[in-house]
Amino acid sequence: MKKIALITFIILLIDQVSKFYIKTTFHLGESVDVFPGFKLTFVENPGMAYGFHFGGLLGKYALVILRVFLIGGMVYLFRKWLKEGIHSNYLLIPMAMIFAGAIGNLIDGMFYGMIFDSGTVYDESVNHWIDYGGISKVVPFGEGYSNFMKGCVVDMLHFPLVDWWVPESWPLIGGKHIEFFKYIFNVADSAITVGGILLLIFRKKAFPDGLDF
Repeated sequence: MKKIALITFIILLIDQVSKFYIKTTFHLGESVDVFPGFKLTFVENPGMAYGFHFGGLLGKYALVILRVFLIGGMVYLFRKWLKEGIHSNYLLIPMAMIFAGAIGNLIDGMFYGMIFDSGTVYDESVNHWIDYGGISKVVPFGEGYSNFMKGCVVDMLHFPLVDWWVPESWPLIGGKHIEFFKYIFNVADSAITVGGILLLIFRKKAFPDGLDF
C-alpha cells in the first residue's frame, strides 16, 4: 500500500502544481513554445481526457460520478489484491498511475469552480461552454466562479510535432492547416495513458492465470 500511496502522491502533486501554475499565470488560450515540438497551451476541458466532452452539464455530472465509481472500485481492488498477497509491480504501478490520474482530473471537475475566481462556464441558454478573459486567482473555498462539480479540467501539454500550413498552390489540400499531435492534455491524462499502455504491454505478467477481480 505504501508503494501505491507514494506513486499516487507524486503524480497528484505534479499534476496539481502544474495546473495551479498554468491557471494562475496563463490567459485562456495562451501558448508558449518550450522547445520545438512542445508547447504549453492553456485550455480548459469540461469533459474527458484529451479534450473530449459530451452532453453539457448532464454529461459532465455523469463523468464525475463515473470517475468516483472508478476510483472506489480501484480502492477495492487494491485492498483485495494486497490482502491476497499480490505485490507485482507489473500490476500495481500501472494501476496506481491510472488511479492517480483519475483522482487528479476529478479534483478539477469537483472543486476548481469553487476555488478560482474565473473559469469556463456552461450557458444553458445557448447550450455551450463559454470561455473567459484574464488570469484566474485563487479565492477562499466556496467563493469561486461556479459550484460543486462544475469546474473544468486544466490542460496544458501540447506536442504539435507537425505544425504546417499547406501551400495554396497544392491541389485539394492547399491552404489547410495540418497539425500532429493536436490534442492538449495534462499530467493526469498522461499517467492514465501510460498506465494503460504498461498494463497492455505487460498484461501476461500483470494478470497471470488465477488473478481474480
